[in-house]
This record gives sequence, structure tokens and C-alpha cells, in this order.
Amino acid sequence: MYSFEIVRPKSVADAVSALGEEEAQALGGGQTLIPSLKQRLAAPAVLVSLASIDEIKGVSSSGGAVTIGGGTPHGTVARDVAASYPALAALAGNIGDPAVRSRGTVGGSLANNDPAACYPAAALASGATIVTSNREIAADDFFEGLFTTALEDGEIITAVKFRIPEKAAYIKFEQPASRFALVGVFVAKFADGVRVAVTGASEDGVFRWTEAEAALSGDFSAAALDGLAVGADGLMTDLHGSAAYRAHLIGVLTKRAVTQAG
Repeated sequence: MYSFEIVRPKSVADAVSALGEEEAQALGGGQTLIPSLKQRLAAPAVLVSLASIDEIKGVSSSGGAVTIGGGTPHGTVARDVAASYPALAALAGNIGDPAVRSRGTVGGSLANNDPAACYPAAALASGATIVTSNREIAADDFFEGLFTTALEDGEIITAVKFRIPEKAAYIKFEQPASRFALVGVFVAKFADGVRVAVTGASEDGVFRWTEAEAALSGDFSAAALDGLAVGADGLMTDLHGSAAYRAHLIGVLTKRAVTQAG
């Protein structure tokens, strides 16, 4: 580690003001940033902790959507959305371990946009809206690539509005040490169609499998996916699995998610 200042604002407005200082960086649950500081992969002069801002915490449901504050820990999501959005609760309850789930936050996960994180798949499949300190951003416009989002400097995720589908399921093939997704598929069926989001597979991060969406919108069954496949081009290859292996997993996990949701 190294020397830095830390400030603990009590409101979003004060946090935004603090982030306007030179070399300042927001600190949510710290599950990614703190290890990065230890390895000197990040070196902000000022950390702006969001942990004391109560207005960005909590869960509420209304109008066919569940709204989750950006500072809400995964464990709270797993508990508080179990009745309104079971698939999202199950996803949150299987992130990392109890220590990670008690500290890591929804907003931090989405802002970081790790290519193997679970929440980006949930947001994209749900057609979620990311609410920030400045505006509202549709999930389809939010994720821009590897660790890259539409967030501007000093912009804070204050809440995420997840549309509640008629049916949904998330299936994750875990990397056992980290419990990140080697591949994860979130399927959500709405009255106006089906959305399928894939995480852990692409070099560019989370993406929608539009061919599967079209097939499932006409027939929401695993059989509707017969003959469909994602190409290996653009998928990741690492010590855990090749691009071809990940492509195969996408098809298998999508069928399992449809079966579980149905």
C-alpha cells in the first residue's frame, strides 16, 4: 500500500464534490479497488468512500421493477429481492463468499464492469436502468467494453432499476477459486420478448445473444435453441478454458437457464 487521503461524505452531492478533486477515486465496497491498491495497479491520491451515504442503500419494488441502491451490498440484495425477483436474489447470493457479499455493492460491480462479473449480465438481461448522480442510462448503452462503461469522471451510480420479468434464471459455470463466472448466462422472459445476456466469455465483456433471444421469443423452450451456437471468435482463452470451450458453455448454460426459468 501507499499513503493516500480518505474522505467519508454523507451525501451524494458531497461525494460528487469530493470526486472533483485531482486524483480522487470513489471507493464502494472495495472488493476490487483495495486489491488493486495493494498491487499498485491504482494509485489515487484521495479515496472517496461511499459507505456512509445512506441515500444510495436499500431495496424497493413498484411498477413492475425493483430498485436497488448503488451502495447496497450483495447480501442485502440476496435477502431483500428474494420475493420480488428470485433469479436476481439467487445471483447475488452466489457472488464470492460471505465476506465479499457483506462488503461488495451493486454499484461498484456495475461501475467496474469486470468481464466475468455477474451483475452486468443481470442488468443487461433485465433491461435495467442505471441511475447516476447526473442521469439515467439504459443498460444497453451502459456497458462499453472491458472494464469500460458510459460513466463519466466523478459520476456515481446511485441506484439500479431492474425490470421484473415473467420468468428468469441465471446459470453460472464457476471458476472455483474466485466464484467469478467462467461463463454465466442470464435469461429473462418479458411480455414483449426474451433477453439473454452472457458474461465471462467475451473479450469485450458482457453481451446479448440476439439469435437466442429471437428463437426464445417465439418458443420459450430449450428445444428452440437447437442448432444455434455462438462463434468462438472474440471469446476469451485463458488457463481456465479456450474460446471454443466457452462458446460451447454458452449454448449449454442458456438451455439450462431456460429450463430452470420455465
